[in-house]
Amino acid sequence: MGREFFLPRRIITGKDALESLPEHIAGFGKKALIVTGRTVCKLEGFARLLELLSGCGIEYTVFTEITGEPDDQMIKAGVEVYNANNCDFIIAMGGGSPLDSMKAIAVWAATGTNVCDFYGKNIAAKLPKMVAIPTTAGTGSEATQFTVITDTRSGVKMLLKGQALMPDLAVVDPSLGVSSPKSITAYTGLDALTHAVESYTSRRAQPLTDSLSLAAVKRIFKYLVRAYKDGGDLEARGEMSIAALEAGISINNASVTLVHGMSRPIGAMFHVPHGLSNAMLLPDCIEFACGAAPDRFAELARIAGVAAPHTEDAVAAELFVKALREICRQCDIPTLREYGVDKDKFYGCIDKMADDALMSGSPANTIREVTKADILNIYEKLWQY
Repeated sequence: MGREFFLPRRIITGKDALESLPEHIAGFGKKALIVTGRTVCKLEGFARLLELLSGCGIEYTVFTEITGEPDDQMIKAGVEVYNANNCDFIIAMGGGSPLDSMKAIAVWAATGTNVCDFYGKNIAAKLPKMVAIPTTAGTGSEATQFTVITDTRSGVKMLLKGQALMPDLAVVDPSLGVSSPKSITAYTGLDALTHAVESYTSRRAQPLTDSLSLAAVKRIFKYLVRAYKDGGDLEARGEMSIAALEAGISINNASVTLVHGMSRPIGAMFHVPHGLSNAMLLPDCIEFACGAAPDRFAELARIAGVAAPHTEDAVAAELFVKALREICRQCDIPTLREYGVDKDKFYGCIDKMADDALMSGSPANTIREVTKADILNIYEKLWQY
């Protein structure tokens, strides 16, 4: 059976990639809504974005009300600003939250329909042109047909999808991430690692995603800790930006698995940043899955440089799980307890979280069959550390 493979319509990468923006957005529209956060709008790269737009005669309105991970109320506010200012295309600059918000704002503005009503449906509407400019190396939202938005009515962190959500232009400039806090570098980098590992071991993996997933894993194991320890290491930053893009393209085509399915409910219920909750879950979820396909996980160990070519698959797979725990340790990933999540409140929510995880569909892509009991067991294991 043939498989489709989707990419953003155009990708610009490398140092100073932002400088080429004007030539690539000619014809996108006359007035942009710029979706970002309050921290990003204070950065030098954001000021340069505004200069570039003014220089090519494009008007803009800035929307900075994406605080934390996006929910439907933030999206509604963005749509109101978009409509009130007669914007006709959207630019997002920042981490995954502004990029995801851009997509949701585009859907709501184009259709006039609350974005929550698209949960579980394929989004196929004609949307305004979208430009994604990531300032972190991890979420991969610049390369995916997905957006994650919390429905404040149900408390569910919704995965919304559709080819219409693919950005028209992705500008991946590693210099934009130099000022990222260490914690953001760690969380987003481990988010990218999760994407790479899950896409390679997904039931929906294919040869094209395999190549990108393996390349991303190799880069991340080589460069993430360097970028974490020295934010000014431009080589490490550049390699991580490429790894995040590779991993984003991979999940766009092979999807994610158990880690993401379990991570979203933690984020929705306890406001743990997405990359961090992924990192908390990654070793245990991969340990659960690796027995079903030790050869796949062994290949990850070899490409990461933690197992020799001749190492038996089952042993190499175990070494990979250990390596995941070690890279999380080197990036100072806290436990749920250390992050401040109340154990009793967590246990009071795990039944709903397990149901929400299964409902998302992501666990079904896992190479090992996943039951609700398995999910509950892994949630409980998080308190053993």
